Amino acid sequence: MEIINWLAQYMLIAAIPYFLILIGLELYTLKRAPRVAGLRGYEWRDYWTSISLGVIKLAMMAICGLYVVLAFAWVYEHRVYELSPLTWWTWPLLFLADDFCYYWYHRFAHRVRLFWSEHVNHHSSEYYNLGTALRQSTLEPAYGFIYWLPLAWIGFHPAAIAVQAGVSLLYQFWIHTESIGRMGWFEKVFNTPSHHRVHHGSNGIYIDRNYAGILIIWDKLFGTFQEERDDVPVKYGLVTNIDTYRLDRVIFHELAHLFREAWHAKKWSHKLAWIFGPPEWSPTGLKFPPDHPRYQQQSNKT
Repeated sequence: MEIINWLAQYMLIAAIPYFLILIGLELYTLKRAPRVAGLRGYEWRDYWTSISLGVIKLAMMAICGLYVVLAFAWVYEHRVYELSPLTWWTWPLLFLADDFCYYWYHRFAHRVRLFWSEHVNHHSSEYYNLGTALRQSTLEPAYGFIYWLPLAWIGFHPAAIAVQAGVSLLYQFWIHTESIGRMGWFEKVFNTPSHHRVHHGSNGIYIDRNYAGILIIWDKLFGTFQEERDDVPVKYGLVTNIDTYRLDRVIFHELAHLFREAWHAKKWSHKLAWIFGPPEWSPTGLKFPPDHPRYQQQSNKT
């Protein structure tokens, strides 16, 4: 049990060499490989913005850590089963349960405007590389743990939940790259760089697709899967990019816009919709004009 507690506390710090080695390999691959049309590689101001957001996320985790631990401890005291982390079959069950929770956390982060206003940090880069994986949602530690509290109530130990969440985060690091192509049979079950490139796409059919953490099966099961297409090159970033590396703008631009619109809305129903509706909502029902890349998807949802 001691090793599980240690991993829960220090896994991400211990994984720093893993991050650096993979980034180094990606840089070497990009340098040695022939220039591929559309492959953007790294832009160093963008990279350091991503690093800065990752550091801020770690600081937020430390700040929110006390009440998160207390919340999990309280829920675990009222558990309905005893699923000991010292029993081997607990871990396959926890793997599936954690990945299921991640899928729904991620889906709500895209489809509820309030949550999107902080998750948008992660999608704000117009580049797609392993540095982008470090561009974390800085405000997520304040509330994201709520999606995993049911696991403690079921009977999974909080330390085991933290370890599995760390494993999921480490897995998702390597899929943020353009340097790896299709992976055959593997991507029928697992999330891969190809699947996640789709998720980071801001053009047409790629928007709001492939929310998976480790297993892509959830997207296939719940109707949110989209395969990467050779005839539709991925355009990374936001539907409307912010064109800045200022950290305050990157972190708060969408949150400021949300509350400004909600404040000036005339009706309470509109105020609530600006906050809890989908990102494309507007009082007219047409937030995007017909020539906008998100218009077609918006029309299908209204």
